[in-house]
Amino acid sequence: MLDTFDPRLDADFPAVDPAILRARLEPLLPAGGFLTRLEAIRPYESDGLPAYRALPAAVALPETVEQVAAVLKACRDLGVPVVARGAGTGLSGGALPFPGGVLLVMSKFSRILGIDPIAMTARVQPGVRNLAVSEAAAPHGLFYAPDPSSQLACSIGGNVAENAGGVHCLKYGLTVHNVLSAQVVTLDGEILTLGGPASDAAGFDLMALFTGSEGLLGVVTEVLLRLQPLPETTRLILAAFDDVGRAAGAVASIMAAGVVPAGLEMMDGPALRAAEDFAGAGYPRDAAAILLCEIDGQAEDVAEEIERVSALLRESGATEVRVARDEPERRRFWAGRKGAFPAMGRLAPDYYCIDGTIPRKSLPFVLAEMGRLAVVHGLGVANVFHAGDGNLHPLILYDANLEGDLEKAEALGGAILELCVSVGGSITGEHGVGREKINQMCVQFSPAEVNAFHALKAAFDPTGLLNPGKAIPTLARCAEFGGMHVHNGALPFAHLERF
Repeated sequence: MLDTFDPRLDADFPAVDPAILRARLEPLLPAGGFLTRLEAIRPYESDGLPAYRALPAAVALPETVEQVAAVLKACRDLGVPVVARGAGTGLSGGALPFPGGVLLVMSKFSRILGIDPIAMTARVQPGVRNLAVSEAAAPHGLFYAPDPSSQLACSIGGNVAENAGGVHCLKYGLTVHNVLSAQVVTLDGEILTLGGPASDAAGFDLMALFTGSEGLLGVVTEVLLRLQPLPETTRLILAAFDDVGRAAGAVASIMAAGVVPAGLEMMDGPALRAAEDFAGAGYPRDAAAILLCEIDGQAEDVAEEIERVSALLRESGATEVRVARDEPERRRFWAGRKGAFPAMGRLAPDYYCIDGTIPRKSLPFVLAEMGRLAVVHGLGVANVFHAGDGNLHPLILYDANLEGDLEKAEALGGAILELCVSVGGSITGEHGVGREKINQMCVQFSPAEVNAFHALKAAFDPTGLLNPGKAIPTLARCAEFGGMHVHNGALPFAHLERF
């Protein structure tokens, strides 16, 4: 079993007597809404990054906004750290509990409050599943565009916290581009409405600030989402290549030609073969890489773009260009892509998913350099990513039962993220920083920029009780970074880090 993750090494808060915590919080919550027994809180010990684990002192399950506000105010008064959690599908350790703290689970906020087909909006609670929004909007000829691979399970609140994307974010944008307003609760228990249904609200854009803030500033309790009209026609091209570099070059050619696909995804040989074995999508097993390019819109425009993109793919060296014959085949092609992560279990007992973003022009170089780094670290890497916007998801293959394998995976992951920064990219495109990438924040941002992040957090959370030890490094960490790395979420020099 992997070592547990102890975030107390990054923040020092006085311990609160469990009896006092229960006496203060339990009356604020509905019956059964305050959990402390080990068997009840164990399911919440990690998010989708199981290498990092921790147990809270208690789990709170509120059902109303007023209960959320009351719990936050009580935790502020007691000096108890609070971590908000949605569906727990995140991949950066952002929803890890704080030992001795409270885990505020928003799963009971699961109602779609309304669909407005005229305004093309959906008002939802944060526990609503991503896919459920599109299912509810479909009878009105609408859909919700951001579609993470985990859309069957992930929740809207978590999508807002991490600024989630998906295979269609190239054309339709990330969560930040599809959220109009949100109701949030601060640590002081204040209920704020950020943004609004109008296209341009006065004042600072606090809605954009909260989107991707990873629970460091407040807790989202309601969201107004922008919906899109279902396109008249949607068609998907699968292109196979015998060289990964040529596939990457084809991405640049498509975008340079002014085509904006609804989605443009790439999978390398190991990833596509595992996905094919898992999903039976119909992928060419002998390819070194495949591209999935989806075009949507009016039927005549789509037909023209399909011909244009097919020609560009052939000119770029595609060995096969195949247009999905019908809707079932299109869905099968996408099922393979969205099933790629669980399919990695066919290649290795464990995988470590990295999330970095680079300029599209750097794709061939970065893919080649990742291959070199994988050899240096002695681990396999399968690549699945949003090629159109340069959002990489290398899947590092390892075995947690082999001594030293997790450490090698972490080291390789860090090297890949630093490679992304070196070519002008970012350490995250949609998964967030959480605990996983906190060291690499020191690579991407200057001390002045890190200080600005701390100032923003302090404006909403001066005591640092909301999700401590996540997303924003201290300057002490950055000063030491190079010889000091996070392993299993824990630091070797605990005294250097405090919030």
